[in-house]
Amino acid sequence: MFFLIIGRGVGFFENCDLKTNRFLKTLEGEVCVPPPMWLMRQAGRYLPEYQALRAKAGSFLDFCYTPPLAAEATLQPVRRFRFDAAIVFSDILVVPDALGQKLTFEETGGPKLDPILTPKDFGRLHAELDRRRLDPVLETIARAKAQLAADTALIGFCGAPWTVACYMVGGKSSPDQAAARLFAYREQAMLQRLIDLLVEASVDYLSWQIEAGVDAVQIFDTWAGVLPCSEFERWCLEPVKAIVAKLRLRHKAARIIAFPKGPERSLADFTARTKIDVLGLGTCVDLQWAAETISAGVVLQGNLDPLALAAGGAALERAVHGILQAVKGRRHIFNLGHGILPHTPLSHVARLVEMVRRDAD
Repeated sequence: MFFLIIGRGVGFFENCDLKTNRFLKTLEGEVCVPPPMWLMRQAGRYLPEYQALRAKAGSFLDFCYTPPLAAEATLQPVRRFRFDAAIVFSDILVVPDALGQKLTFEETGGPKLDPILTPKDFGRLHAELDRRRLDPVLETIARAKAQLAADTALIGFCGAPWTVACYMVGGKSSPDQAAARLFAYREQAMLQRLIDLLVEASVDYLSWQIEAGVDAVQIFDTWAGVLPCSEFERWCLEPVKAIVAKLRLRHKAARIIAFPKGPERSLADFTARTKIDVLGLGTCVDLQWAAETISAGVVLQGNLDPLALAAGGAALERAVHGILQAVKGRRHIFNLGHGILPHTPLSHVARLVEMVRRDAD
């Protein structure tokens, strides 16, 4: 079966050759069966080879800034599972680090930053990114790109301004980001200045990644869902919209994925107004609703529950089948609804790959 709409429309190619770059074909307008797939946090603690590499790295930040190690971490999951895309091994918090905010990673407690709470705190930040601080990430991209086969895409990324601001204001990870949400109510002008700074920093950082060789970029807004709808537009939608517009002034053909882990009712408006190419969907989103509501000109990405993958067995079979049925006939990138969990058995990931590439037919 085959049909094609000329221009940036949608074509249908049944049984897309696994030896072609199906990730890029999907972004360029083809409906590939089976769909391309990669997993968020696919280079991570569930892999024994990652654990061995991590032991050599010293601190986590040193790991991110050591190109031979970071490039190897980028490539490991692709070698093991033949995913259709690799994502650069790094962290969203290299941006505040390159803006001059003190950042450390504790082995058990996660990231620690000196909170930005006052005008004096804000004044310690650089006016723009320190490119030299991020040069190791760009070198990682070049190293990984040189070792990837032509059928495998490379994805760069940044955190969305709201999500990065949550850490910059709160100084650490939090289940509800209460510190940043209170700051948004009490110090709107200062938060707006911080968001504006992060928009410009994100545009620079993503632009450098594209120039270094990534095929697409993803904007992670992990904490979009903690905001009420009235605040979602100001702190999540508008900053991502600005990043997309400014990035396309520099790179007209930039392929942009956004992952706003937020409420369903905000996603259609978010997608239409930001003009992204791919919408990443969190686990809580009804994929059937998304397939029927989101414009067919936008690729859907997601949204398997990471716990279903960890559980395996019949639960995984049902979940994968449901996703493939919900998106049948439209462009889709198979992924999780959040990052892969560290305790996920390797055999379950292998089974997932087998199912997606078998059952999509």
